[in-house]
Amino acid sequence: MLRALGGRLFPPREGGGGGAHGVLPPLLIGLTFVSGLVDAVSFIGLDQVFVANMTGNVVLLGFALAGDRQFSAAASLLALAAFTAGAAAAGRTRRGRPAGRLFGPLVAVQAVLVAGALAVSAAGAGRLPAVGLLALGMGVQNALVHRLAVPDLTTTVVTRTLTGLAADRRGPAALRRLVSVAALFCGALAGALLTLQHGPWAALALTAGLLGWTAVAGRAAAAPPGGPVTGRPGG
Repeated sequence: MLRALGGRLFPPREGGGGGAHGVLPPLLIGLTFVSGLVDAVSFIGLDQVFVANMTGNVVLLGFALAGDRQFSAAASLLALAAFTAGAAAAGRTRRGRPAGRLFGPLVAVQAVLVAGALAVSAAGAGRLPAVGLLALGMGVQNALVHRLAVPDLTTTVVTRTLTGLAADRRGPAALRRLVSVAALFCGALAGALLTLQHGPWAALALTAGLLGWTAVAGRAAAAPPGGPVTGRPGG
């Protein structure tokens, strides 16, 4: 089923062969949904900070330093630092190994970090540790996506996706961009509803479960049919 969905997002007439990215496209759409989930948790349920959208964090940091007490400079700085650390660590992981083979292991690491955020949140350890763990996980995710380099599926960047959707001709790329934006929106909506009605733990539990499933399903990404493993060796 995942390969069939991948074929719809990358049809045979595009890129010299359908299924060139194997199961990765639908799994990356799932990670886009996760990005919306965790940003809803961090902004609504934790400390009005983003853990996936670093552009937003830079803006919020500026607001906080200007004196807006709704936002925390410490939380924004922590999220930026943890995200960068996660991206750096994932980017240096087995650089000579095909990126597709790292998909399952790195998503599993992200699932563990989200589970850690759930644990510290449930234990009443404060909001900043949870923010740090979530941002660290999103850094890992973004480094992985960067290495995979699947067109139009960045899992977090919507501004560029919307620009391409509006400015370019209609085609398979437009479908990927539209689905990506919809996935992020649906993730944010689901995360907000769960956080507002049940608390951050509910959205974090869903996120950890989705990441765990994605890590298991992603093992098939190591051997996509009809071509080499997606991604740039060496990052």
